[in-house]
Amino acid sequence: MTSMMRVVPLAIDLVLVLVFAAVGRASHGEGLSGILVTAWPFLLACLLAWVVIAALGDQGHGLRAATVSWLVTWLGGMAIRVAAGGTAQGAFVVVAGAFLALVLYGWRLLRLAVRGRRTA
Repeated sequence: MTSMMRVVPLAIDLVLVLVFAAVGRASHGEGLSGILVTAWPFLLACLLAWVVIAALGDQGHGLRAATVSWLVTWLGGMAIRVAAGGTAQGAFVVVAGAFLALVLYGWRLLRLAVRGRRTA
């Protein structure tokens, strides 16, 4: 596979990070106009995760890519957020980690299940 094949899983991850920010803002009754203010540290960290995924020669569809994407997006996003003057309260760290794990692993597990059914 070529590196162009990584575009789709990268795009899915980035969209899901935006969903994470939108859900978080909406759950606190905040306007959706500030999604990028909330999302940018995690979007940047997700892009960094994809540098690692590409360096590993991974196409981004499997569980190794999910682990890299989740950990780097979550922990890197928190670090960037704090370094930029934001907060990272305990509950936010836990909820963000759980939500990002759910979606970043979730779409890949769903893909694997669908592919498994096709080959069966």
